[in-house]
Amino acid sequence: MQTPRVRFACPGYERDTSEPPMRPSRSQDEREFTFDERDFRRVCRMIRDRAGIHLHPHKRDMVYSRLARRVRALGMDRFGDYLDLVEAEPDEELQGFVNALTTNLTSFFRESHHFDILASHLRSRGAKPQTIWCNAASTGEEPYSLAITACEAYGTMTPPVRILATDIDTNVLQTGARGVYPVERINTLSLQRRRQFFQRGSGANNGLCRVKPELQALIEFRPLNLLADDYGLRGGFDAVFCRNVMIYFDKATQYQVLQRIAPLIAPDGLLFAGHSESFGHAHDLITPCGRTTYRPAAGLRR
Repeated sequence: MQTPRVRFACPGYERDTSEPPMRPSRSQDEREFTFDERDFRRVCRMIRDRAGIHLHPHKRDMVYSRLARRVRALGMDRFGDYLDLVEAEPDEELQGFVNALTTNLTSFFRESHHFDILASHLRSRGAKPQTIWCNAASTGEEPYSLAITACEAYGTMTPPVRILATDIDTNVLQTGARGVYPVERINTLSLQRRRQFFQRGSGANNGLCRVKPELQALIEFRPLNLLADDYGLRGGFDAVFCRNVMIYFDKATQYQVLQRIAPLIAPDGLLFAGHSESFGHAHDLITPCGRTTYRPAAGLRR
């Protein structure tokens, strides 16, 4: 990986508030800001063009709830004025717009069979350096699960593995880089894993835990938009985790993204997808080799 390591500030342990509870639907008359069908369609077009996300009509209340916070924080009165700002000053507000609308549902060792496959894959490759790319890193649980898997596969806290963790949402990347979570997030892990890979907070940090520095040292967090024309990556990844992000793209966008990802996978590397994702329309790019697991198609192998 050619890009320099990106470090985010860690001012202290903080609880993750990236996904607040959904509020009951409110009528237009009860809303603080006017938000009509034209505004919703405009939001749908803008987030599709900039992040590839396709919003369905039933997401209208969610869109209002999330973006109203930005409208309010900027002291505006109308959604239309806010959307004008996003389009006129993308360097100033586009990232806030995207961060507000991205969904970040994740957990440690989600879809656990993938980590068993990864452990076997790493062990089979011996002691040579390995690189893994997690391209929907969210708040960090997935890349840290990858780091734990690598440590266990090699029997050391310093395995020959480097992990690139990317996401379009800069807020969740900061949470991932801090590596601090409410302790209930790790309750599903075995006692051995909790003791080996996490530190519990005390005093003002009671109820929180943080991943051990050895795990953090294995991971580089950095922003990346999967719709970008050039990811700026050298490639040759031994494993790529692209899970539960393609479901937000239509088939044409999925294919375009896979056209960029597949050549970055080593000829004998693996691509892991989410349980509800299937890529039969991209058989010329990737070939299934297990349960939601793929290899680069023969024509792409160098």
